Amino acid sequence: MALRTTPRRLAGATVAVVTGLLCGPWAQTASAAAPDASSTARHCVVDARTGQQNCFGTFTEAVGNATGGRITDAPATPQAAAASKSFRTEAAEADAGAQGDVIQGTFFDEKGFTGASLTVTGPELCEKDGWVNWQFDLGDDWKNRISSVQPWGNCAIWLYPEPNLGGDRDGPFDENTDDVGQALNDRTQSIGFS
Repeated sequence: MALRTTPRRLAGATVAVVTGLLCGPWAQTASAAAPDASSTARHCVVDARTGQQNCFGTFTEAVGNATGGRITDAPATPQAAAASKSFRTEAAEADAGAQGDVIQGTFFDEKGFTGASLTVTGPELCEKDGWVNWQFDLGDDWKNRISSVQPWGNCAIWLYPEPNLGGDRDGPFDENTDDVGQALNDRTQSIGFS
């Protein structure tokens, strides 16, 4: 586990969005839409700019929503998406040409890209400049649940055990990772995208 030593840079809008996520309408509706084993809507998408969360019964529907309809034929399961090089290429091309939200990462509450998923969309691709470009504090329904991750949008993902990128971090996860390891498995409360 590495100590957080990399400087981080946040756009002012991102800080407002993160604050809004903790106090705004998303926090109120998240518990009602919280994915669980009994729910058919297990794949959720949260827009980092507005905090709006929508949940779907299939991963295909979630990806369609997260990409604004740019991808409508995503594999039915996250496991199939992780294994499909052609899908990852299609997703990267769709993100590269996007005018608006792009998927920055998908997070799963079980190892091996299984269980419920949360896809975070952001305003643009990550810059890969060594800085945390965007941060995301998880809502109460997703705190301490993440076990596997899929980075998107040219992002590397850093996981933190405290809100606001606090505590020791783990990462970067810059490729599909079916097990985040013991350091932050079921302990993540905030995410840095770099």
